[in-house]
Amino acid sequence: MSESFDPHLQELRRGTVVLACLRLLRTPGYGYSLLEQLESRGFTTDANTLYPLLRRLEKQGFLTSEWNTEDSRPRKFYVTSADGTSLAETLSQDWADLTRSIASLTDDPGTPEEN
Repeated sequence: MSESFDPHLQELRRGTVVLACLRLLRTPGYGYSLLEQLESRGFTTDANTLYPLLRRLEKQGFLTSEWNTEDSRPRKFYVTSADGTSLAETLSQDWADLTRSIASLTDDPGTPEEN
């Protein structure tokens, strides 16, 4: 694939990481574990992208967090809030609608516009 495609692919994937995080964090998780889960599901994400995203989603009320200090290494666990669940449902529906729209562009050339 051409390197000139990279910015476009990155832009397309940016919003999908938000949805993926909201869905994965229905079960509490911490940053590094979330990075691994995202990677294993095809959402390659850099830590420098993920951690600011988690903080932003928390600030917006779509995630809540809690520190776990019981282990030898304290970890901040995130979980999707009720508002985050609603957002994930809305984003999922919109994604499905967009997928159908894109498919209609490639499956059916349609009729040419009249001048």
